[in-house]
Amino acid sequence: MHPPDIPQTIPNWIDGCERGTAAGETFAKRSPVTGREMGRAARSRAADIARAIGSAADAFPDWSAQTPVARGDVLMAVARTMRHHQERLAAVVAAETGMSLKAALAETGGAVAQGEFMAGEGRRFFGRTTTSAAPNKQAMTVREPLGVAGLIIAANTPIANVAWKVFPALVCGNTAVLKAAEDAPATAWFFGKLAHEAGLPSGVLNIVQGFGEEAGAPIVADPRVAVVSFTGSTAVGREIARVAGARLARCSLELGGKNPLVVCDDADLEKAAEWAVRSAFSNAGQRCAAGSRIIVLESVYPTFRDLLVQRSRQLKVGPEDTDDFGPVINPGQLEAMLAVVQRARSEGAAVLTGGGRLNDAAHADGFYMAPTLIENASPDAEISTHELFGPVACLYRARNFAEALDLANRSPYGLTACIHTRSIHRALEFARRVQAGVVVVNAGTFGSEPHMPFGGVKQSGNGTREPGTEALDVYSNLKNIIMTFDPSLA
Repeated sequence: MHPPDIPQTIPNWIDGCERGTAAGETFAKRSPVTGREMGRAARSRAADIARAIGSAADAFPDWSAQTPVARGDVLMAVARTMRHHQERLAAVVAAETGMSLKAALAETGGAVAQGEFMAGEGRRFFGRTTTSAAPNKQAMTVREPLGVAGLIIAANTPIANVAWKVFPALVCGNTAVLKAAEDAPATAWFFGKLAHEAGLPSGVLNIVQGFGEEAGAPIVADPRVAVVSFTGSTAVGREIARVAGARLARCSLELGGKNPLVVCDDADLEKAAEWAVRSAFSNAGQRCAAGSRIIVLESVYPTFRDLLVQRSRQLKVGPEDTDDFGPVINPGQLEAMLAVVQRARSEGAAVLTGGGRLNDAAHADGFYMAPTLIENASPDAEISTHELFGPVACLYRARNFAEALDLANRSPYGLTACIHTRSIHRALEFARRVQAGVVVVNAGTFGSEPHMPFGGVKQSGNGTREPGTEALDVYSNLKNIIMTFDPSLA
């Protein structure tokens, strides 16, 4: 079903107005459920990006001059407008991604919560005061905006990704240019529509459609863009860091993951299997925090493997609320996953369940991958070390806790990690030693909330954290103000 809120051609938002591109170009957006064209979106290029950045730069003096409280009040109005239209917004998300309406409503609710939390930071825009070694002297720090923020997002959780970046960037006093994910153009467009209806001033948030090389790259390279925040692949993140770094722009990178979920011999295996399935397959595995490496202690490996295979085979795949997960976002992603699975097979890995595209009548036209479990893959194989962004997970045996921890850390990534155990000693030692930005005990590899910092180490990011209050460090500068005084003049 095509929601009425999605126009046939999705435009940019520039200076508070809907605009096509200078060249009049568009590109097709296909439904992951049917494979058919849903509509088209503006194909922005350098001239369009320059216009959007100019609009943001022009709006910056007035927006940044408002108090943080006033900015927060405007953003709270945006969040409340999102909540009022949550079902409409979720319908757009579901149509674009193929996830169920139930899942889209949950994601939209999370985006609203993110907006409410960050709007509240306008009243908690704290600096600090401190003493000095010299008499009659003290110092204080205040936060100041950077300027124009370039925000580039992925399509896996499109409205959550929008909220994750837009709200902290704007509450800090920056104006922004958001490059929508090309696979979810309508979600970002509809957010822009609601934001302007809620009273966000023209030019404060500009939203551009298009491809990364044509619309994202000009944002990163433009000297008027003071900070670039990107969520996506490690390969693209490296290039963004190179270009932004050459002009000393601030850069926040939230990149890929190949996240371990460790199951110990003292774990509640039923609970561990439930969480492993959810970590590996929810949202069709399209989470940077997906649990794609399941490491199991040898003594419980056969039992746990059977539990996991059984649960995986019971999963229902489709776009309805009664389904467990939907399609992947585009055919290229599906074909890439199938090729990696085939290469793993040729190298000796065994497919326990799934392994191919769903080709029955209900799924043949969409971009559906069967929930796939693989064992006997080398920890150094392509399938073990490259993020697939789909419903594919590998199982690995470990002789003991030490070997499980070593396997967990044997990855170029370090985003999230999880352990299932009844031992507080194992849990705390794992949390201390695992190389990850987020550690979870006895649940899934995902679960960050708006007030929690999220980000990784190694090739999962460059050390920044979004969201949480730590996001304010991405989008603001600290100014140290030193004051001296003469008590005799008091």
